Amino acid sequence: MTALPVEKTFEFKSQELTSKLFQILGAASLQTCLACGVCTGGCPTGNIGAPVDPRKMVRLLLMGMAERLLASDMIWLCTMCGRCTVYCPAGINMGDLVRALRSELAAIGRVPENLQKVVDLALETGNNMGISQEDYLDTLDWMQEELQAEFGPEAVIPVDKKGARVLYVINPREAKFFPLSILAAAKVFHVAGESWTLPSHYWDATNYALFSGDDRAGAVLVQRLADEMERLGCQELIMTECGHAFRAIRWGPEQWLGHKLPFSVRSIVQLMAEYLEDGRLRLNPSRNTEPVTYHDPCNLGRKEGIFEEPRQVLQAAVTDFREMTPNRENNYCCGGGGGLLSLSEFGGERMAKGRVKVEQIQRTGAKIIATPCHNCVDQLNDLCRHYRLDVKAKNIVELVADALIRGDKE
Repeated sequence: MTALPVEKTFEFKSQELTSKLFQILGAASLQTCLACGVCTGGCPTGNIGAPVDPRKMVRLLLMGMAERLLASDMIWLCTMCGRCTVYCPAGINMGDLVRALRSELAAIGRVPENLQKVVDLALETGNNMGISQEDYLDTLDWMQEELQAEFGPEAVIPVDKKGARVLYVINPREAKFFPLSILAAAKVFHVAGESWTLPSHYWDATNYALFSGDDRAGAVLVQRLADEMERLGCQELIMTECGHAFRAIRWGPEQWLGHKLPFSVRSIVQLMAEYLEDGRLRLNPSRNTEPVTYHDPCNLGRKEGIFEEPRQVLQAAVTDFREMTPNRENNYCCGGGGGLLSLSEFGGERMAKGRVKVEQIQRTGAKIIATPCHNCVDQLNDLCRHYRLDVKAKNIVELVADALIRGDKE
């Protein structure tokens, strides 16, 4: 069987998309994908009720059946975790391929309604939950009161502090549901003696356009953070524990804006690892005695290569750290990535996708799953409730804050 040249198999109106898919597929051919299938074996959730089959996606494209693929739920059920790419001998980046196809659907208004609402709300209000500036600032004031009750009046949560070294941006979940994560980060910054600030206006780190395929929206959301950095004159943008937000700000600028950002971008987990190495933080792990395991978020780990810093921090912050198997680039997706957490119509599939992760957690015997991603925290806690595990998911900064040693005090 002779495969058609890749550029002859696509039927998209956009020449730009055709070119992008051609680059992603590279040397792939119908013959090799028919005979291989390693990617499907690498996908741990391919056998659930509505299976996602990476090989089938590639085959449909190579056979000129793009419209059939675009009409399939596979495009939205795929979490774009990238585990299939780790095993693909041709190196096909399925995450990029799925996102490119989603961009075609976004261009013609075929993004699932609930996912589109999240993107629209971020564009209209400045954050994906529509939190008013007044409520956001009230929450920061409340957390500052808590901070000062513990550390004294000199401890503050600065807002719009010009010339601060670090601009810290958060996930709206923190402002609305998990304000103690903001408090935990403030404790870490205070003890480390960091010069930092939160912005008053565009403070949302998230960028769901990464999932929806909307390149225009992605560019707007990235540019807003860049503008805040310039307005406040900060040196480094530190992202909260949010895997897709970190991926979007690292991958997005060149894709959406056409250039790199003129400042450093890191995760707060990387910064905490640096504080520990420099002696700016000291931790008492006996404050966290429950067994803890670590979940590698796909966007932070497999896609951005941040594997060791979270482990360094956890090993300093807890007494009983237990690795999942497999881990790092081979780790299983939690099942809620790729925007799936926003797609209530696929709630059953999302829980089914997470079963392999539940089994992985159970094997560790851990009581806490630490992970630097709010999407993963939500999905993992949903899984624990659904499968009745006596386990809870937490962000790393919360465990660090609990273990902080302040001067001679613990």
